[in-house]
Amino acid sequence: KKKYELYGITFAYGQKAGREITASRLLAKRLGLKQHRVVDIGFMKAMYGDSNALTSPKKKIPGKFDYSIVVPIRNAVFLSIASAWAFTLGASLVAYGAHTGDRNYPDCRPAFAKKIEAAFNSGEADGIRQGLRREIRLWSPYMEGLSKGELIGAGMRLLGDSIFRTWSCYLDKRHHCGACESCNNRKSAFEDAGVTDKTRYLR
Repeated sequence: KKKYELYGITFAYGQKAGREITASRLLAKRLGLKQHRVVDIGFMKAMYGDSNALTSPKKKIPGKFDYSIVVPIRNAVFLSIASAWAFTLGASLVAYGAHTGDRNYPDCRPAFAKKIEAAFNSGEADGIRQGLRREIRLWSPYMEGLSKGELIGAGMRLLGDSIFRTWSCYLDKRHHCGACESCNNRKSAFEDAGVTDKTRYLR
């Protein structure tokens, strides 16, 4: 297995769930990341308008998958910025968290990642050829056929009970709401992993 120096990046894009940013900072310290950046792209909230329920105050968060929770090419935006940082650092791998349960989201699918990876490397083709840049590879658990439940199992082995400090809820309440699509997926994943879920839910 390869070992990597870990650099983390979290995006504040105007999402309702600001607590995921707090959780990412905590876990970055727990994992000993060499560097962790929270990148403010909050201007995207205005650009997204009412196109989705994750950033629009006018739309309610559904309890199961509905296309209203798909933020337009969100991963393309995130991966563009993360990959620019990777090229700058001389990194060779950009990893993000899409898994097999994300199949309803087009920009989570491996086919999309492969196309955008090729585009990024094409955009730095001369730098790569001259040895000034390293070719990057995009990777996600989805590409290995891994489910959210399998990631929970791996997370428990790595983090122990700190995994309950992660944030899945689409809302920004004191505890997970327990009713939104993401909370329901979290509950199912712990069950699939055979791990007792110690997350505090409001319902």
